[in-house]
Amino acid sequence: MKFIDQVIIEVRAGNGGAGCIAFRREKYVPRGGPAGGDGGSGGSVILVASRRLKTLIDFHYKHHFVASNGRPGSSKCKTGKSGKDLILAVPCGTVVWDVSGKELLADLVKEGDSVLVARGGKGGKGNAAFKSSTRQSPRLATPGELGESRRLRLELKLIAEVGLLGYPNAGKSTLLRAVSDARPKVAAYPFTTLYPHLGVVRLDEERQFIMADIPGLIEGAAAGCGLGYAFLRHVERTKVLVHLIDLSVSDFLSRYGIIRKEIAAYSKKLIDKPEIVVGTKIDLPESQENLEVFCRYFPDGCIISALERIGLRELLEIIWQKLNQNNTGKK
Repeated sequence: MKFIDQVIIEVRAGNGGAGCIAFRREKYVPRGGPAGGDGGSGGSVILVASRRLKTLIDFHYKHHFVASNGRPGSSKCKTGKSGKDLILAVPCGTVVWDVSGKELLADLVKEGDSVLVARGGKGGKGNAAFKSSTRQSPRLATPGELGESRRLRLELKLIAEVGLLGYPNAGKSTLLRAVSDARPKVAAYPFTTLYPHLGVVRLDEERQFIMADIPGLIEGAAAGCGLGYAFLRHVERTKVLVHLIDLSVSDFLSRYGIIRKEIAAYSKKLIDKPEIVVGTKIDLPESQENLEVFCRYFPDGCIISALERIGLRELLEIIWQKLNQNNTGKK
């Protein structure tokens, strides 16, 4: 399934029905008076968060959504039927922006979170509503109000507790496959991950968390280079960042600095998140040569080989401890 995490759509609520001009006409009831009913209200447009959706692909092929109009009033003071609300399901984690006013309308995080994005127009008044002691036979009715129209930008920010960061081909997808049921593409060339993947990591029956594999970052990512800028938003909700460093390359320290610089350029809040530095691919001879340097610069870091499943359990335990520290507000 194609991964779509940002779309622009147009929504329009239904118009209110017009009020009716009518008079009571019954045998043996002379001068029955006005009997025109009110129009029904137009339907509203509502966005609701749903766990069953993982992407905004439904809005990629259809951009215009219109709720139904209210029906006009009728004789015998009958009110017109209101238009049905249009309820649009979006993935949990969707941020809703008003494009025209550049206004944040809602952040739909949990299942069932909802926001009314376009209110239906009120129905018009029939002539029965204008009857008074001085106006016995009003020939006046009002049209229904127009429904609201809005141009919206929907942005999906994945809800994961742990985000995997690193240069392309640092081993993020391999790690996610090794510790969860996710199956991202793995290959021996960069940029095999073209969109984020989520996986549920289970340490035991009572301990589990969601991990996200973010496409590799490169220098200039915060300015739009590579794939990173398009997906950096997906680590904004994470509680812990796991920074993977490929120890088989000679410039692994400079790569670490570049990624940290790009994260800081994208979001000051993001750079302050708790981070676990992980050296990967220690099963390779080239990595053994750089191991001493890594341990000197990152004394609290971890070393793993996701392919050989070396150090994975220790890493997951450290992640769990860091998550609990973060949840209790400890530094």
